[in-house]
Amino acid sequence: MSIFQETVTFEHESEHVLEHDLSAKSNFSTPKIYTAKGDLTKRWYVYFSFRDPITKKLVRMKNIYGKANKYKTKADRLTILTAYRNNLLKLLKQGYSPFENNESIKRKISENKFIESKNQYEADIKTNNFINQKKQNIAMPIGEAFEFVMKLKQNQVKPRTIQDYRLKTKAFLKWLSSNHPHISTIDQLTKKVLLEFLNEKVMSTSARNRNNFRLTLGTILQTLEENEIISFNFIKTIKVLKSIPNRNKTFTQEIEKRIFKHLEKEDPILLLYIKFVAYNFLRPIEASRLKIKDVDIQNRTLTFQAKNSNLKRKTIPQILLEELPDLTNKNPEHLLFTPNTIGGIWNTKETNRRNYFSKRFKQKVKNHFNLNEDFGLYSFRHTYITKLYRRILRDATPFEAKSKLMLITGHNSMSALEKYLRDIDAELAQDYSNLLKE
Repeated sequence: MSIFQETVTFEHESEHVLEHDLSAKSNFSTPKIYTAKGDLTKRWYVYFSFRDPITKKLVRMKNIYGKANKYKTKADRLTILTAYRNNLLKLLKQGYSPFENNESIKRKISENKFIESKNQYEADIKTNNFINQKKQNIAMPIGEAFEFVMKLKQNQVKPRTIQDYRLKTKAFLKWLSSNHPHISTIDQLTKKVLLEFLNEKVMSTSARNRNNFRLTLGTILQTLEENEIISFNFIKTIKVLKSIPNRNKTFTQEIEKRIFKHLEKEDPILLLYIKFVAYNFLRPIEASRLKIKDVDIQNRTLTFQAKNSNLKRKTIPQILLEELPDLTNKNPEHLLFTPNTIGGIWNTKETNRRNYFSKRFKQKVKNHFNLNEDFGLYSFRHTYITKLYRRILRDATPFEAKSKLMLITGHNSMSALEKYLRDIDAELAQDYSNLLKE
């Protein structure tokens, strides 16, 4: 390709020459574009005339097509031909003549191309360095980073877990705003700041609550590390503190009977709720999730969402079946327990439902019998698992008793059940007086 063709059809993005009045430039005519009246089946091109040095007349030069006719839309063809025309105009203004060898023009064009390429290369380096620098300097606001994790976790964890994340991050952001208002972006968080927050939690509440905050914030920062928003999750280097679990105590047989007798008259709905916890060994949150359809009277089974799994099934014991009202005409999608009826609509979150029955138990039972904070709805679960285990032990070895009990309580492993029995003091040693007498 000639230097003339090469220069005219040079990458059209690189040139944007403004056309001006060429009336004084009598050696060539203004380059024009032929569009065949918009007909894309015909060839489009740039054309111009140049003055013959011998005849002194303007002579039509060879049409310039370039790659224009490979494009299939009018806009694309016009764009590239406009670039060709501007490049041609620039070349003619530099003194190019199709009737001469133009060696000086060729050298000048080559030199200009080299300089332009060099300048563009240096500009690109500066631009890239600036962009990289900006990338390093721009950090995500802390609230935005936390919300990013919430969106990622939305379909990975249960709604109750998301709610817990939001409550704990809200508490942390409030503390951060009061104690370190200058910290606004996620990259400004340090291990020292997190330790300060966690230390305040353990001093004002408990080691267990502090550890729960550590777990939540650690999960969030780990997700940010995995998504390259922060470089390192430093909470991994903060130790978990030892904490004493706050377990509800078991009831004595006497107080248990008095509670049941009291609720038979005062609150039958709360009593049935308690019996699901006691007889079917449900956690209060699990009882709060139950719907009418979950209670299969015919097959004597109960389907529920357990703590560490999706759905579980348990046998409904006869003692509980005898307590159930007629559920035949109830809507299967209605909740089993609501404030005023068995089987109905209750538009609130399951944690709110659980908390409601806990407060109701406090008002109707704990206040009436002067029970302290060691007793709660969980106490019924602990009481009846203890009672069942000790009864099975009368006719079986400890291992046989635990194996049978594990099927009833729903614990996932023998070690988990054994730990639970130790925590609630269900497993007691036999009388060892004879050993002390020797």
